[in-house]
Order: sequence, then C-alpha cells, then structure tokens
Amino acid sequence: MLAQSSNKAKIARRVVEVLQFFDEAHPHATVMDIVRRYDRPQSSTSELLSSLVELGILYKDGQNRSYRPTPRAAMLGGSTQAPIIRDGRLTVLLDRLQAQSGLTVALFGLVGVEAQVFNCRSAGNRRVGMFCESFNGGQTERLTDSAVGRLLLSTLSRPRREGIVRRLNAEAQGQHIPYADMLTLLDQYERKGMVVGEAGFGIEAEICAALLPAYAVDQPMAIGFVYRPSANIDVEALGGMLKDAINQAVEREDNHSVTPLVAAA
Repeated sequence: MLAQSSNKAKIARRVVEVLQFFDEAHPHATVMDIVRRYDRPQSSTSELLSSLVELGILYKDGQNRSYRPTPRAAMLGGSTQAPIIRDGRLTVLLDRLQAQSGLTVALFGLVGVEAQVFNCRSAGNRRVGMFCESFNGGQTERLTDSAVGRLLLSTLSRPRREGIVRRLNAEAQGQHIPYADMLTLLDQYERKGMVVGEAGFGIEAEICAALLPAYAVDQPMAIGFVYRPSANIDVEALGGMLKDAINQAVEREDNHSVTPLVAAA
C-alpha cells in the first residue's frame, strides 16, 4: 500500500514538472528535453506525455515530435482564483515589468513553511541576470532563508510567525539569524510591505520585492525583480516602479458595462 501511494506521488510530481518546464524560453518540449531537465527515465516520460495528450493537457506535433500546453492546461483551476489572477492581470503585470526593466521578474507564494517561485520571467540580458535553468517556477526554500521568504512570513499573525521561526531555527544547520533579531526584521518588513536583499533559491543574486495587497489575493504573494549584485541597479527607482505597477494592476476596473447575450425572459 505504501509503495502504491509513493508511486502516485511520483506521478503527480512528474506531471507538475512537465507543466513547469514550459515558459517563454521553452514554449515546446520533446521527450528528451524533459528527460534531461529532470533526469527521468525516457520510457516513462514518453508514456506520461502521451497520457497528457489524451487528457487534453498537451498538444503533440507529429512532425517534430514536440509538445506544448493546450488552453485547458492554462485554464485548470482558473475559475477559483482571485480576479487579478482569473482575468489575466497578474500575467500581464509580470510581462510588463520584465519588458520595462529588462530584469528577471518572479512571482512568489507561501506554501507551508516555504517560499515557492510560482512563476518566473527570465531576463534577456545575461549581464544583469539571465538565470534560466538555475532559477525557475516550482523551486522552494525555507521562509527564513531569503529576503522574499521573510517578506511573505511577515504577513502572518505574530503567534504563527513566531512559531515558524522557532521551528525553522531549531531545524537550521549552521548559521542563522537569531530568533529575536528575526522577529524585529519581520516587524520592519510588515510595515514596509517590500524588501531588498538576498534572492536565495541557490542563486547569487539580489531581489527587490513587494507584496500584493492582501485584499487582492487570498494567500500571501509577492513580486520581485531578481538581478546580479554587480549590476548597476537603482533600487529606489526599481521599488517605485514595482509598487506603482502593482497598484495600477490591482486598482484597475473595467469602465464599461457588459450587455447580456441573452435577454432575461
């Protein structure tokens, strides 16, 4: 029974990995692309992709044997999301911030006691931060181990975040920020709603991140610019651009009324 449950968990993880592979730099994928990225067996990967085609999650191009997501993949779960996600404003916001700044832009969320990269738009400029394979959607890190993780942690109630800090400090190996200092830092982040500091997630980079307003989303989320420490970045200007863009996206309202296609009887 345990072996069967473990196998189901592996399949679920591999389905998510396949969907995470696709981004603006990888709109298509072959079986070997998935095999190489995640070090998976070729036969089972091929079988998995075929199953996703049957389910309407992927399209298959028979000529070059590549795959790409269908609209169904993009729409799964969409109807249950907050309006800013459901109507596409958050996606447009990430695209616009990446285009305006030329930097890597990422959306982060809180999952348990970890921060996760929900989505990533990679920079096109290698000098300022083209992290590609080393930084992508799905990666996780303990909340206390990165600036954006601590920013997300600051959104929780004090009793809850105090308990998380105690737990993570007890589990930490090597150096970590002392308990009292961490709580003081979290209070500062809570007041500011944004942070500048180390990006974490295994890359040598810095981040300038701001929270999405709590009334606009049902769980804590933050958007951040990720860039190399050596890049000549005006952090103050970057932070202002980020806050203004978030406010505009959140506050935008449709000014036109919708006419019903079918008149009421």
